[in-house]
Amino acid sequence: MGAPEIIRQHLIDPEICIRCNTCEDTCPIDAITHDDRNYVVKADVCNGCGACLSPCPTGAIDNWRTMLKSEAYPIEAQLLWDELPGDTPLPATGETESQPDPAAPESAPEPLAQQVETSGHTSPKAPWSAAHPYVNLHGVRAPATATVAGNYRLTADDASSDVHHIVLDFGQHFFPVLEGQAIGIVPPGTDAAGKPHYIRMYSIASPRDGERPGYNNIALTVKRVEQDHEGRPVRGVASNFLCDLARGDEVRVVGPFGSTFLMPNHREASVMMICTGTGSAPMRAMTERMRRNLDHFAGQRMLFFGARNARELPYFGPLMKLPTSFLDIHFAFSRDPGQPRRYVQDAIRDAGARVAGLLNDPHGHIYICGLKGMEDGVLAAFGDACADAGLPWAELEARMKAEGRLHIETY
Repeated sequence: MGAPEIIRQHLIDPEICIRCNTCEDTCPIDAITHDDRNYVVKADVCNGCGACLSPCPTGAIDNWRTMLKSEAYPIEAQLLWDELPGDTPLPATGETESQPDPAAPESAPEPLAQQVETSGHTSPKAPWSAAHPYVNLHGVRAPATATVAGNYRLTADDASSDVHHIVLDFGQHFFPVLEGQAIGIVPPGTDAAGKPHYIRMYSIASPRDGERPGYNNIALTVKRVEQDHEGRPVRGVASNFLCDLARGDEVRVVGPFGSTFLMPNHREASVMMICTGTGSAPMRAMTERMRRNLDHFAGQRMLFFGARNARELPYFGPLMKLPTSFLDIHFAFSRDPGQPRRYVQDAIRDAGARVAGLLNDPHGHIYICGLKGMEDGVLAAFGDACADAGLPWAELEARMKAEGRLHIETY
């Protein structure tokens, strides 16, 4: 009789997973699935390639259990977990102790250079000049507590989108962040099944030295969710909780998260930012960082910002006050009365010559954040701009990814 087969089962930690769908989108063999609560890995499909590890913003994806194949946790059990199970002791027999691990590498996932090919369009690493980020300082078992210092509506009163600028103060608590990072909010209460709400992630909208310079606070850009992408009524648990907060209220915060969607810090760096709606949060953080340190940042700055109309666009007023010498702004309104529909990719094509120049700049860095539907259109517009300029977009894209200069966060 042969020895029992041992596998190294890949698991996702439900306590720190933020349900961002990055792992499922990234997996090249459809080994990851989810229900309305947990993301899980199919033991009989996963080959341990590691493609999903680097893009995960929290590290929830990087968990493994060495166990008998016959005792692998089924999908049905994983979907019910609130926390990972502990290690399972293997049978103490000579036959099983020496068996190889056929499901994954013996010590580490495949090298980063191999992961680049399977991690989509975005760079799997930060710019070379980015500051070193702190990550995962606080988990759901020991969240930090922040106090609401301000909560302001950004969109017009008659706009269909209710978007808020929320300032959270950490007081004397150590919670360092960088532009491009995110935090997790732990909503109070429980879901319909009586389980605690899982965390929701929000990009930080303020620079590293605080919403108010020198203060230990951060800002968020939050849209109140009252319907899904199909227009069906739904109440966003975390967004409504945040938008309804009053000054002095307390919020439980986990993180910070994110080690790649970071801004460059060398003087020659040029930055192109493309966003829709609350995808403007990291762009605001980067822009404000550069505005406060103009003597240090000498490169170009371009912003492509899409919304239904000006009333629906967060930070429209402050953006209009910035001189074009500091920020070259291109708005794209898709529901402006009496005007043809216009999207960010249209604005990119209209500015094609300057766009191609920045793409071809070895110090050029690209940041895209917003609804996932914008991603393909923006990349196609890049291709068109490069074709008009006689540049090989496919080669430029590969080079930018390898050098940590193309960053995409869509949802």
